[in-house]
This record gives sequence, C-alpha cells and structure tokens, in this order.
Amino acid sequence: MNATTAAPGTPSEGPDTFKRTATLALGALGIVYGDIGTSPLYALRECFSGPHSIAPTPENVMGVLSLIFWSLFVLISMKYLLFVTRADNRGEGGILALMALVLQRPKGIRAPHPARPVLVALGLFGAALLYGDGIITPAMSVLSAVEGLSVATPLFEPYLLPISLVILLGLFMLQRKGTGGIGALFGPVMTVWFVTLAVLGVKELVQNLAVLGSLSPVHGVRFFLHNGGHGFLVLGSVFLVVTGGEALYADMGHFGVKPIRTAWFALVLPSLMLNYLGQGALLLRAPEAARNPFYLLAPSWGLYPLVALAMVAAVIASQALIAGVFSLTRQAMQLGYCPRMEVVHTSAEEMGQIYLPGLNFLLLAGVVLLVLGFRSSSALAAAYGIAVAGTATITTVLAYVVARERWGWKRRVALPVVGLFLAVDVSFFCANAVKIPDGGWFPLLLAAMLFTLLTTWKRGREILAAKLREASMELKGLLDSLSGDHPPLRVPGTAVFMTGNPEGTPPALLHNLKHNKVLHEQVVLLTILSEEVPHVPPSERVEVEPLEQGFVRVIARYGFMENPSIPDILKRGREQGLQFQLMSTSFFLGRETLIPSKKPGMAMWREALFAWMSRNARSATSYFRIPPNRVVELGTQVEL
Repeated sequence: MNATTAAPGTPSEGPDTFKRTATLALGALGIVYGDIGTSPLYALRECFSGPHSIAPTPENVMGVLSLIFWSLFVLISMKYLLFVTRADNRGEGGILALMALVLQRPKGIRAPHPARPVLVALGLFGAALLYGDGIITPAMSVLSAVEGLSVATPLFEPYLLPISLVILLGLFMLQRKGTGGIGALFGPVMTVWFVTLAVLGVKELVQNLAVLGSLSPVHGVRFFLHNGGHGFLVLGSVFLVVTGGEALYADMGHFGVKPIRTAWFALVLPSLMLNYLGQGALLLRAPEAARNPFYLLAPSWGLYPLVALAMVAAVIASQALIAGVFSLTRQAMQLGYCPRMEVVHTSAEEMGQIYLPGLNFLLLAGVVLLVLGFRSSSALAAAYGIAVAGTATITTVLAYVVARERWGWKRRVALPVVGLFLAVDVSFFCANAVKIPDGGWFPLLLAAMLFTLLTTWKRGREILAAKLREASMELKGLLDSLSGDHPPLRVPGTAVFMTGNPEGTPPALLHNLKHNKVLHEQVVLLTILSEEVPHVPPSERVEVEPLEQGFVRVIARYGFMENPSIPDILKRGREQGLQFQLMSTSFFLGRETLIPSKKPGMAMWREALFAWMSRNARSATSYFRIPPNRVVELGTQVEL
C-alpha cells in the first residue's frame, strides 16, 4: 500500500542500521503520519469556533493546549507506540490482524476462546468503523486545506467546494496508477510539511513563551473544573488531534515498529506540539484568530504557498487512508468476511500496493456525497472522530485479551494499564457521541451497514458449506466405489476440482460423474485455506498427498495479507512431485444458485442479501487467476 516497505522486525546490527531506520522512518512520515499530521488544520479551530466551541479566554486556551498535549502523549506515545504495537500478528497490525491474533489459541489450548463471538463482533465492527474514517478523512482534509484560500480573500468562497471536488476526483482517478511513481515523494513532502508546522509555531511561540506552561496537566484539570459539561463537549474537538492513531498500528508491518517510533518522537510529535502551542499563543494575543488559527499563523506573503503545501499534505493523508481501506478489504476477503472483489496489483515489486476498482468507486461516491452534504470542514467535523474513537476503544479491549493470554500479563498489571487507556478512549467516545445528531450518525450508520454485510457473508458461507457437506459423500466411499465392477471411463489428462472441504468429495466431481460418466486419469482435489496469520512461510504453502485411484489431495495455505494464485500453487506442487501438463488440465468449479428459504439458519432478508452478494462476487476463475480457457463450471441449486 505504499512505495517504501520493508519486512517488519528489528534491523540487523551493522553500520547500515541507522541508515535503514532513517529511510524507513522517512517512508513512515509519508504513509503513517499523513492523517494525524493534517490535524492542525482544523483541530484547534473546532475547539474555539466549532459547533461546541468555547470562548478563547487565556484559561481556556491553556486548558485546551494541555488536553491536546496529554492526549497525544497518552494515546499515541503510550497506548499505540509503546503498548498496542507489541501486539503484532507475525509483524502485521490493524484491527483485523489484532482480532485474528486474539482468536489464535496459545499452544496447548485447542478449545475456542469462550468470548469468541463477542470478540469477533467487536473486531468486525471496529473494521467497519474504519471504512467511515476512510471516507471522511479525504473530505475533511482536502476541505480544510482548500478553505485556507478564503482566509486570503473572500473572493474564493464560492469556489471552495468545486476546487475540493476536483482535487478529490483527481485523487481517486489516480488510484489505478498506484503510488509507485509518486509514493517516493510522500516522505520528503511530509517532512517539509512537519518542518513548516514547527517553524510556523515557533514564530508565534517566541512572542509568548508563557504558553509553554500549558504542558502541565494542572491546566487541563482546571479546564474541566471551570467549564463542567461544556468542557466535556470540547473534548470531542480535542480528539481531532489524535485521529490517525490507528494508522500507526495498521501500517506497522510495512515499516516496523522502530522506524515508526523514531519518526514520531524525532519529528512528528515535536512539530505538532510546536504548531499547536503557536496557535495557542496567537489566540492569547488575538482571540479573533479563532476562525482559523492555523492559516493566520502564516505571514501574508506565505499564505498561498502554505495553502498549496496543505493541499498536497491533505492528498497524501487521504491517499494513505484509501490504501489502508484497500488493504483492510483484502484482509476481510481472506478471512472470509467479504465477497471476492477484483484486486489489481499496481507494483511488480511491492505486494502491498493494491487497487480495488469497485471499492474505489464506492469510496469516491461516498466522499463526494459527504462534501456536497456537509459543504464545509467545520460541519464535517461533527461526523469526524466518533468512528476513530470507536475503533480505538475496541482496539484497547482486544489488546487487553492479548496481554492477558499471549503475553502472560497478570490481571493486576494489565488492568491498571489498559484501564487508563480505556478510560481515555471511552471519554473521547462519549464526548464525540453528542455529535451524532449533527453528523456523527453517518459513520455509525455506515458501520452498521458494513457490519451487517460482513457478518451476513461469513454466516452465509458457513450455512452454504454445511449444505454442500450434507449433499456430498466421504472421499473414502467414492474411492472404494471406483475399484468396483463398473468403474467410470478414465480419460487422459488432469482434472482439478476446487473444494472447501479437504476431507469430502467436491460436489462438482459428483455432478461430473453423474452427468458425463467419465473421470480423468489424474484427479486433483485442491483446497485453499485462509489462515489467521498475515503471511504463510513458502515452505508451508502447499502440501501434496497422493491418494488411491489416481487422486491427489493438494492443500494450499495463504495468510490474510496474501492473494491466492492457482499458477503459484501448481508450480509449488510440481516441486513436490505433482505431475501435470497445463494444456491437458481442466479446472472444474461449482457454481451454486442460492435460494432463500424459511429453514433454520438466517432470516429470509439476510439469506436474500447473501444470495445477492454471492451473485455479484468476483468469479473464482479471475480471483484465483485460473486460466479461463481451461475452466468448466457445473451449477447446482442450494436452498439456504
């Protein structure tokens, strides 16, 4: 999903270690920190001029700055960078990777986790919330950047929406090209952006060094004591400074933890805080600057260049979120929660750079509707935050399970640590919950819809698999029947039958015997399993087991960050003794016509939804990269 990737883990010791870490840290600046790096555009503005704003008095300014610093320190520095990033699933991170890690039982324990249904539901809902973030972030970031033009002159006011829409349209149209060509520029550009944030902040900060006193938590406590419930509402706007925290964890596998931590502590955190402190110093000097303190930090001659740089930074932040949604969807497909979709690899070198045309169009449609519906970043801020706050809370809960069961933490250690993070997460979520009538309903509604789709697909596949097993027969029984008095005619060549059950007989094989009454000399029963790990080692990828009567069982295993490939499986099978000629090999696939029924399983409307999703899923031929001229499809009707 980015131009600069590397295998996770600790770099090998040697003279190149520092250079390698610095290179990866530069890449992380462009991918990991784009979202949180554009928060200064709007975060402090929303605290003092948004829907739930508070007067920019000196006490309030110092209090809000204190809350911003401690939010960044507790949630980003402590929770994500020091705690959550320890929960890596073979080097990969993200909400689905964390969910899969939670569901993996420790060695020696085979029983499923007693709270498995609840944990799965939490993980899926957290993933669904991230889709809302993937739609809101591009709209919010680009609108905030473009609105700087209205600070320069009100003449631009009527053109802010058209300019924003043109930028967003261009951003989504470029997805098909991949980020390989321009991705290398993301890191340097974001470095310039963070340095600019720091310079702008220092320029104002040196005029009022007293604002540094806001780093004391005392000002945050006084803010709540003085403002009460209103202060709690402002907390929803303060949360905007930590949006993007999930990206740290989700992109861990692309850069490794050390480069991400290095980039944060060496540049990102200092630059962000210097800018926020500078904005605070400006508000202390000129409270009327609350309408847009970020752009008013700039000198008049530098306003247009700053707007241009902000637009580029917003596009980079949006690109990172879009790529993250693509990656999340691929994980959901591999884990069995999402129908097959077209996945285009935009780079021959980087496996993580993918493009999903159908999803890209849906994201673009959602972003355009958001921009046209909310029309300003301030209005859109009401919808922003609750999705990220919800996912952050779920991440904390799942990380607690990992700490207890996989790291062996005692409850007396885990509870205080996680309790602190959870208290902060829940506070932010509740503060954002008041935004639901003003726009916060959008990410929640979207998440509910996606959660329904994800769970319906998973449950529907389970019901379908059970129905097919009922209509099937044991493989041993079939092999015994072939050695009887009337065996079927055997024809030259190899037949590959794909089956989800490695122990049973594929329905397509039974249909072929029933209708064509022939069997190929070699029959390959191919099962592709998705493991709850990001990557499967090449040595464990393919297992070939010769059976009787010319049958061969082949089991291929893929992680949820990998794309299955029939050519790759056959190549690895040949290395283990599987003999075949592609031009004399036929691939037999089953195509089920699903009929909703009142039988136990799912509600009728969910069965109808599952049938519709199944009809519109990408064909197995293209998804598994099977040579299309070698495919035979055999259909059957199945009552759900």
